[in-house]
Amino acid sequence: MTRFTVNGQPIHYKMDPATPLLWALRDSSNLTGTKYGCGAGLCGACTVHVDGAAIRSCQVPIGSIEGSFVTTIEALARDRSHPVQQAWVAENLPQCGYCQPGMIMAAAALLEKNHAPTDEEIDAAMTNICRCGTYPRIRRAIQRAGRVMSGGEEISAAPPPGIDPEDAANAVPALTKPKP
Repeated sequence: MTRFTVNGQPIHYKMDPATPLLWALRDSSNLTGTKYGCGAGLCGACTVHVDGAAIRSCQVPIGSIEGSFVTTIEALARDRSHPVQQAWVAENLPQCGYCQPGMIMAAAALLEKNHAPTDEEIDAAMTNICRCGTYPRIRRAIQRAGRVMSGGEEISAAPPPGIDPEDAANAVPALTKPKP
């Protein structure tokens, strides 16, 4: 029996304490934004925050984080207003999208500590793998999000989740249906 807080909610997992956090989140809490990639802590698709630090959830047994606070991509900003999420959209970053939740979580943890990381600091913090090779856009998005967090730039917001697809299409001229 392990207790910790996930996305602001106290959780009591009745699972083996050796269960990786990834599987507790995905299978027991239905938080599927955290992705399974390699299972060896190498790719970073499973990155979440534990007490504010970016960790690879596939490598952390739930018994080792008793009393901790876990944040997944679902709760970083429910309305997609976090500067990293906004910069990701503004820089047209995602391609296949599989690595993006882990990338966003790693970038958010970096920027919480340092709003203006150097390229070397970004490289050191962002050890996640992107099979699509969007690394130059990732760097630009992190730098842009840092400027937003410092108050040096604003980004127009992406639509919040739950928007009716018809309404979203009407807001983007290229997606509007031709009138009969």
